[in-house]
Amino acid sequence: MAQIAYARTAAYDAAVSNWMAGAIGDTTPRRRAFAGELAQGLRYGENPHQAAAFYVDGSRRAGVATAKQWQGKDLSYNNINDTDAAFELVAEFAGGKPACAIIKHANPCGVAVGESLLEAYQRAYDCDRTSAFGGIVALNRPLDAATAEEIIKIFTEVVIAPGADDAARSIFAKKKNLRLLTTDGLPDAKTVSLTYRQVAGGFLVQDKDTGHIGAGDLKVVTKKAPTPEQIADLLFAWNVAKHVKSNAIVYVKNGATVGVGAGQMSRVDSTRIAARKSQDMAEVLGLAAPLTQGSVVASDAFFPFPDGLLAAAEAGAVAVIQPGGSMNDADVIAAADAAGLAMVFTGQRHFRH
Repeated sequence: MAQIAYARTAAYDAAVSNWMAGAIGDTTPRRRAFAGELAQGLRYGENPHQAAAFYVDGSRRAGVATAKQWQGKDLSYNNINDTDAAFELVAEFAGGKPACAIIKHANPCGVAVGESLLEAYQRAYDCDRTSAFGGIVALNRPLDAATAEEIIKIFTEVVIAPGADDAARSIFAKKKNLRLLTTDGLPDAKTVSLTYRQVAGGFLVQDKDTGHIGAGDLKVVTKKAPTPEQIADLLFAWNVAKHVKSNAIVYVKNGATVGVGAGQMSRVDSTRIAARKSQDMAEVLGLAAPLTQGSVVASDAFFPFPDGLLAAAEAGAVAVIQPGGSMNDADVIAAADAAGLAMVFTGQRHFRH
């Protein structure tokens, strides 16, 4: 009982201390405390030999911590982590067309918008069908029957959406191990909050990456300017790249990812891997050429050399969005001009580790 009482008062003190720090504008208070309430014990952590539990912070942000689970086994550590990544990504498209994000190991393997939720899911799935197997599906609209019927055609771990109709839930009931989560809405992608990560002997605290740009923020740096349609795809790719582990490369065509390269130590390798995945899917779908032909490409950080940019051009990209800011920007811009590419700088980076 003593431990429970001390933990409860400590949580209250932590909440008051953090509120006061915010009230006086102190972004780096001398002491920083975080607290949570046990939501569920987990069978294990990332791996079976690791003990784990899930705690909630009381913020009530729409997402995995506040969702209602309708069916399926208890969520695992990895399920919770990936579901959070999926729902935070699809929230970037709140208020727009129906959107779908498919996540595997905290990285998107397909993201798309469509005229319907079904079309969005199908287009996201067609980005990388292999990786989508056993993935997490997040939707920005309530789940409907047509989309549910399509989702259950492959093994999916979790589906999260801001609601689901009775017909969709009835369809999912046929798959008892498929976890369905619903929320009262989407999280606000622009809400300011803190994130923290443990390191040996301490933890790092930073603002959540809520950076957003619009068409008016883009700086055209090449002789050729992107078309309005390309600008729309460039901004789509940029929003997705924000949620991809660095080094991140994202090819997009007509509001759908067609190649994603994630987590590589070399940016040129991410560029090539994403293009290779698009080639593989072209063979699966029976296409004459990969969908990277005529696509746009986003890079979460600047191209330090022309090699990554030229690899994207070889894959068929026609327009590029990147932060800029490299000592070699002039060489990269010259290479883009020589390749006939349109390129824009955002002045904003989206590293994700």
